[in-house]
Amino acid sequence: MKHVTIKDVAKRLNVSISSVSRAFNDKYDIKKETKDLILETAKEMGYYPNPIAKKLSQRKSLNIGVVVPEFINEYYSEIVIALQEVLISKGYQILVMQSDENPELELNNVQTLIHSMTDGLIIAPTVGNKNMSYYLEQHNAGYPIVFLNRIDETVPATKVIFNNVKWSFFATEHLIRQNFEKIYHLSGYEDLSVSKERIEGFKKAMVKHNVPKENYKVIEAGLQANEGMEAIEDLLFNQDIPNAFFCVNDMVAMGAMKTLKDNGYRVPEDVAIIGFTETRMAELVTPQLSSVKQPTGEMAKAAAELLLKRIENNNEPVETIIMNGELNIRESSVKIK
Repeated sequence: MKHVTIKDVAKRLNVSISSVSRAFNDKYDIKKETKDLILETAKEMGYYPNPIAKKLSQRKSLNIGVVVPEFINEYYSEIVIALQEVLISKGYQILVMQSDENPELELNNVQTLIHSMTDGLIIAPTVGNKNMSYYLEQHNAGYPIVFLNRIDETVPATKVIFNNVKWSFFATEHLIRQNFEKIYHLSGYEDLSVSKERIEGFKKAMVKHNVPKENYKVIEAGLQANEGMEAIEDLLFNQDIPNAFFCVNDMVAMGAMKTLKDNGYRVPEDVAIIGFTETRMAELVTPQLSSVKQPTGEMAKAAAELLLKRIENNNEPVETIIMNGELNIRESSVKIK
């Protein structure tokens, strides 16, 4: 079957090739009746514009790079789905790469995407932000980059972040107001910005409510369920189980809950637990898990819109969007009287 070209369409209608081109590119200097006739005829003939040629004419690849730390946690799956929803509606495709919490792999992924002529990047950095100087160099040179989550508010770059300090404060205060005397925080990795912020919120609540220092503790666990399990095993070995835990995320909270229950502790009768990030599993475990819900989809959509603004105008000023959440109280953190 013969491949139909723009020249064939022009010949069929006895119009110039440039007229057909203007119709496909929706230019202003062509009559609507002529444009509609060209598009209808092209469709009948089985002609489809060459996407590569279109990209070259626009001087855009129409591809956006997305780099996330992992997919074990459903948080980043939801992020990618929301990003795709916005970007595809604007004519872009997304190329997703996972860093597996490895800064070297993350840097390699970013450089691959930049060298592949992507029009911009959305990055959720790995633990420690060790590549930040390179990213800021690209950002400041005019390459469109937007950071999503996991970046300190003070970093001079365009970003969308969550108010971790405020909402970890509220989660901790919920436990304090129920008169749990001894409360521990199972934190994320110490060099991760969100871990630092959630620790800060936890400690602020303790200070505000005059909780004695010997009654609270921060224990570095990690981000995955098995790390929550290991943290509880260590506390069990040392016979140091508090009345309540505030956990860095739901995965750690669920891992902690399982190990406690496996060792004869009742939740919340013996130990209360509250998580963070509100996974879909929160309402499926027994007891249902209290958690802080983050507006995951809204954060991703805001990041996509910021990136599109930077692609259209490299001189867009640096912008930071800080989002709020919702504290959802369920059985796991409610004191049984």
